[in-house]
Order: sequence, then C-alpha cells, then structure tokens
Amino acid sequence: MRLAITHETRYRYSPSVQTAQHVAHLQPANTPCQQVISHGVHIEPEAAVHHNVDAFFNHRTYWAFTNPHGSLMVRAHSELDTMSVEPCTSVQSWESVRERFRYRAGQAGDVHSQFVFGSHHAPVHETFRAYAQSSFTPGRPLMQAAQELTARMYRDFRYETASTDINTPALEALQNKRGVCQDFAHILLACLRSLGLPARYVSGYLLTEPPAGQPRLQGSDASHAWASVYLPELAGHACQGWLDLDPTNDRTGLASPGEDYVRLAVGRDFADVSPLRGVLQGGGSHTLEVAVTVAPLDA
Repeated sequence: MRLAITHETRYRYSPSVQTAQHVAHLQPANTPCQQVISHGVHIEPEAAVHHNVDAFFNHRTYWAFTNPHGSLMVRAHSELDTMSVEPCTSVQSWESVRERFRYRAGQAGDVHSQFVFGSHHAPVHETFRAYAQSSFTPGRPLMQAAQELTARMYRDFRYETASTDINTPALEALQNKRGVCQDFAHILLACLRSLGLPARYVSGYLLTEPPAGQPRLQGSDASHAWASVYLPELAGHACQGWLDLDPTNDRTGLASPGEDYVRLAVGRDFADVSPLRGVLQGGGSHTLEVAVTVAPLDA
C-alpha cells in the first residue's frame, strides 16, 4: 500500500520566544514492513536543519532559533510503501522469555533488556502485573498471551478523547479504564514489563477510512501509538522478533499491526519519541494546533 502522510504542527507564542532549540521525530524509518520513498520537513521561521539517528535508530531532526519569533510551523511530508512480512508462529512460553531477561551477575546482557525495565510513563507495578496475569497462564506461549491481553484491553477500556493528557499516570488510566491510544500503549507496556518481559513503545500513524459517501478530510487524522513485545524465538525472522500490539483497535501483527499502519519511531515510552519538543527562552504562553493527513496515494 502506498501512503502519503502530512503532519503539521503550529505554535503561537505570547510574548515572543527569544531563542529556542527543537528536536523532532517525524521521519519514518525503513523497516521490514515499510519503505520510505521520500521525506521532507518545512519549518517557519526558516532554520538550518540537521539530522542524526538516536539510540533506538530513529531518525531525528533538530534545529535552533537565535532570533525572536511569535510562532512556529513544522510541516513534515512522507511518502512510503507498506507491506506485510511472512506469517510465522512462536510457541515460546512467556516464562522462558522472562527467565532469558532475568538479571544474572557476571553474564552478558541482551540488548533488548533495556525494554524490560520500567520507565516514566510505563512503570513496573503490581497492579499492572495483576491485570495481565489472567492472560499469562503457566506455560502459555508469549505470542498467544500478548494477543489475548491486547484483545482484553480492547474490550475493557473505553476510548475517550480528551479524557487524559500526557501527564496522566498509566496507573490512573488503568483504574479508570479509559483514555486514548497513548494511554493504552503505556498500560500495555507496563503490564508486559511488570511480568519481566521486554516491550517497547511505537509511535506512528494509522490510515482511517471516511464514512461511506463522504470525502477524506485533510488534516483530520491524528498520530497513533501502540506497543510491541520481543519474541526471541523469532529473532531470525523478517520481523526481527517484534510482535506489534494495538489495544486501541485490537490489531496485532509481526513487525506491524497491518499495512494500514506506519511506524514513525520506537522507544521506552512517549518521552523517547515525542514528535516535537523544545527548550524555549521566552514565550510565557502558547496555543497549539496539530493537523495530520494519512491518505492512499491512488485516492
């Protein structure tokens, strides 16, 4: 599937910002399930843009302003092809994966161990372990258990726009059984990590279909978030061992939940992959507008 994505962010400041430094994660990477055809970023006011790769191999864009400015506009446009990897099943038990990542003094660690520990937005806590436990029965394959937990969250939780923000703790969202995709991804991560399993946060986009007979609206979409769990048994497969889990829509798949998904970046939680963040001098208050469009290129 060939997709075009436009992600536009606008800030208006009062009073003006005097100087600023910004970092963005807005460039999709090439993965087993997607190949980038083109990508570009346009910034107003104009700035010298630099690029590098972060510790999780995400593309990162950064720039600085040294002159006062009352607004900021960042528009990223990407075109890419998405595809599925060859289906495969893992029967490795969740306990064996947990034991693989249990700390042992004097032994070399696994690079994926960084995704076992709790993080700011996805902490390790007994409440998360208790919620997940009924899906993780003794000897059950991790792949099957993770898929069931994802489906159970889809049934148990209510998607409710504006019911939370980035500062809402995952534990609170779990207790209230409501939130948005970002909350659900953090809860799923916290559940898996509280069982001693490696799981990472995924930011990206999802192609949505307009109601029958209505045109696709420009700028009406939003960025999306989900999680993925590591299956060592499939490390040599095209998915590189990652099973993606989207509890917001009850979608799962190797390396991606489906061809209508685009992966932007991965990390321990949202804090590692925020689409745009910065350090500002001045600008005591601001307004924010975000517009995202995901569309098939043949539409």
